[in-house]
Amino acid sequence: MSFRLAAIAALSIASAAIATPSYAAKCGGDFQGFVSAMSQEAAAAGVSQGVIQQAFAGITQDQAVLNFDRRQRGTFNKTFEQYVSTRVGAGRIKMGLQMMQRHASLLSRIEQRFGVPPEIVVAIWGLESDFGKGDIGKMPVIRTLTTMAHDCRRTELFQGELLAALKIVQRGDLPLKDLVGAYAGELGQTQFLPSSYIKYGVDFDGNGHVDLRHSVPDVLASTANLLKTAGFKGGQPYGEGTPNFDAMREWNRATIYRKTIGYFADRLAAGG
Repeated sequence: MSFRLAAIAALSIASAAIATPSYAAKCGGDFQGFVSAMSQEAAAAGVSQGVIQQAFAGITQDQAVLNFDRRQRGTFNKTFEQYVSTRVGAGRIKMGLQMMQRHASLLSRIEQRFGVPPEIVVAIWGLESDFGKGDIGKMPVIRTLTTMAHDCRRTELFQGELLAALKIVQRGDLPLKDLVGAYAGELGQTQFLPSSYIKYGVDFDGNGHVDLRHSVPDVLASTANLLKTAGFKGGQPYGEGTPNFDAMREWNRATIYRKTIGYFADRLAAGG
């Protein structure tokens, strides 16, 4: 997961989901003053006062988030062979094959609708969160994103993500207590930034909410929808140098990560 966080630090994954407008809140300076300005931004964006007050109640800056973000700025220098050996082992392949069998009907429906083969969707699911069984983050997303937005290096990006996170609560997709994630505010079993949650999230279980923490149908369909929207075409190869490989850049700009998705998917398609 840390590799993907590094990619976010370089503005890489689906953080490009929405064009980031210019926000009025000024970064730096007094933190509570910044929170007040963001509260006004949220209200102007249609977030209710109830959600705003609950979300920002007692909020403080999280220095651990800033420290982690700064550590992620270094160059990733593992070879593909070194990296893939740490991410796609026999155990993860075995579990991936079990997930493909367990969710075969669901994955078939997703492929029919979005054109993304099951092995690609399951490979991403496995790499991001061990099929929902691994660490998907325990940090309060509103505090994380407010901290990152207050920091002046990428304030507009994270102001946009903060407003998107508030809209997830406003829409009723997740209650505030479930709005927990990783060090850059990624949410759910395939680690969507809030803007991607809003743009690509699909209510595939039909319960009226997009729940990327608990609903496997929503998680897998939303992942496929992101790729489809980025230009992924069903029935076409996805190896390096192909249009589908380029489409996966919306998921992660790092070539080594996309090659790992493809390698894992190939192993799943071959039955191990």
